[in-house]
Amino acid sequence: MREFIVEADGGSRGNPGPAGYGSVVIDAATGETLAEAAEYIGVATNNVAEYKGLVAGLKAAYALDPSASVHVRMDSKLVVEQMSGRWKIKHPDMKPLAAEAARVFPSSQVTYEWIPREKNKHADRLANEAMDAGKRGQQWEASASTAELDAKASVPVPSGPPGDAAAGAAKARAALAERRAPEVPSGSAADVRAAGNVAAQAPSAGWGPDLRAPATFVLLRHGETALTPQKRFSGSGGSDPSLSDIGREQAERAAAALAARGTIQAIVSSPLKRCQETAQAVAARLGLDVRIEDGLRETDFGAWEGLTFGEVRERQPEELNAWLSSAKAAPPGGESFAAVSRRVSAARDRLIAEYAGRTVLLVTHVTPIKTLVRLALGAPPEALFRMELSAASLSAVAYYADGNASLRLLNETAHLR
Repeated sequence: MREFIVEADGGSRGNPGPAGYGSVVIDAATGETLAEAAEYIGVATNNVAEYKGLVAGLKAAYALDPSASVHVRMDSKLVVEQMSGRWKIKHPDMKPLAAEAARVFPSSQVTYEWIPREKNKHADRLANEAMDAGKRGQQWEASASTAELDAKASVPVPSGPPGDAAAGAAKARAALAERRAPEVPSGSAADVRAAGNVAAQAPSAGWGPDLRAPATFVLLRHGETALTPQKRFSGSGGSDPSLSDIGREQAERAAAALAARGTIQAIVSSPLKRCQETAQAVAARLGLDVRIEDGLRETDFGAWEGLTFGEVRERQPEELNAWLSSAKAAPPGGESFAAVSRRVSAARDRLIAEYAGRTVLLVTHVTPIKTLVRLALGAPPEALFRMELSAASLSAVAYYADGNASLRLLNETAHLR
């Protein structure tokens, strides 16, 4: 039976923030590097990135030899202990990833070992290469990788002299090219790059990693206007208020936070003044232009523009009850949430197609952001009334090539404190 060492790592610049993983498959007898895998995965936590690195490494090993014995080495105590069965898996993001990792090989073929970070440098460098590529709006390319050369720590192996790493990788590529990659267990959802170029393919489903970077929309609600603290209906059918002094300060704080993350590659804004002013504050920090997308404008609240909820309840109770009961009902002279959903969906699809694999800031309003979140989750229209979105808050949704979407962040306001 062949023996493989799988080393895996993942990282997040912000936790959650722009994240990536790296994995290496090593021949335990010779020390040869047989396969590498790395991917930028958009906004995620360290733990999610580490788990995705583990899954990718196991699948790369499976593609080489499904009957092999695999020894996983990671510097994540959490992943090692959870996969070894000593710690319970409580976090909802971790459970499906752990289950996916457990399906690749029978448990009898896999062992886990925690190692210090300094002994996991190859996988760590791959993860950082993937994150760097994602920052540039690119995919990680094996041909451009220097991770193995950069890793200074030696890889301990059970027996046999160290082999020539480049020769080992070349042999693995040739072997994989000559035969069809074996089918991985059902439930996986990724093509794994073996030695960077050869993929072991499996059907796309559920939580499995997608080797193409998603289009990630970072959703920034505009800063306050004079109407915001009064909780008045402020859509696209009434006045077009500017940011208040507080709103301008909020926009600057959001801009500083986004500049510190360094992941935004384009900025798209609603045409309304309060969003354009917020977007320009970010653009000035990042040196980017602002594109206007009409589909991101706020709901037209018709006759309710400028009124509080209580004032509408007093003046038009029947119309308000109808609006609260059905997404198809519109304020008098205004726009229904169903209509908003249609135009926001159309704008979303246009932007996904244009910015595939990139991270884009969308500066918009409460209803469009809630709509994007609701649609990503597959939630019903009434979910719009069950979310809180503060002025100048950040949310994030990633859209994958297989049609899946993943909510990464909702109503983040730490930058305003």
